Amino acid sequence: MGSRSQTQASSPSIVWAYGLGIFGVAAFGATLPVTRIALQDFSPEFLTFARAVIATLMAAATLKILNKPLYHKDNIQIFIAGIFLIFTFPGFMSIAMQTVPASYGGVVLGFLPITTAILARILTDEKPSMRFWLLSITGCAIVVGFILIKAETYEGAGTWTGYAWLVLSGLTASLGYVMFGKLSRETPGWEIISRSLILNLPLTVFGLVWFYETTNLNPGFAGLSSLIYLGSFSMFLAFCAWNAALAIGGIAKIGQLQLLQVFVTIAIAAVLLGEPIDAFTLTTACVVTAIIAFTRNA
Repeated sequence: MGSRSQTQASSPSIVWAYGLGIFGVAAFGATLPVTRIALQDFSPEFLTFARAVIATLMAAATLKILNKPLYHKDNIQIFIAGIFLIFTFPGFMSIAMQTVPASYGGVVLGFLPITTAILARILTDEKPSMRFWLLSITGCAIVVGFILIKAETYEGAGTWTGYAWLVLSGLTASLGYVMFGKLSRETPGWEIISRSLILNLPLTVFGLVWFYETTNLNPGFAGLSSLIYLGSFSMFLAFCAWNAALAIGGIAKIGQLQLLQVFVTIAIAAVLLGEPIDAFTLTTACVVTAIIAFTRNA
């Protein structure tokens, strides 16, 4: 019996699942630092819609290659969920990244698993335990304290407005994740995000035209590369890889990899942007990550 379970644990499918999961976490973790780079050449509004266009083209090609029809019985819900994850989440995040360092933003958005779980339990029939609520309240208080201390004490740590946009970004992302989670019970997650991108294409094109500026035609190499990354990896490939990893390896096992995301963001921000890794930020990230780990079993 023991040898059988050991063989299963080391099977190629599990290794593949962890590989896809690590890819997804790394791709998501780079989003904040890469967004700051892209903002050097693009406005937050144009960046939001431009990245969505890139992701939509990839989604349409994928559905076509795999011969998947666009029609889905839950198209209205898929459309609405897309508004949160395609527009408001990256849009508010881009506005926040104009003033908030990516490493600090990583700590705040690193709390997404908790806010998502809270909204899921409020909006569904699940009954959370008292331990879950105590951990969640503690985690929220720690993140709020982090924002208060950084915004008040540290020069260049970001404005109150920037942190407010970041919190709104996280809340809208959590709403989108909850809706996508429900829809993905019957349909693979990559199909949901693909259909969502295509259904929202009219809004995407309208926003792209509305916020277009002549300077958008002459971005630098770093800005253009960042835009392509955000559209192809952050908005599409990372979602596909992450959802596939959860399906292959299981939510309980693969989901734990998400605990690494805040540290990926801090590390990439240090490498790409030269942001210092101070002890307070790193300690807060560790505490928040530990709370997330505990709430998974609460």
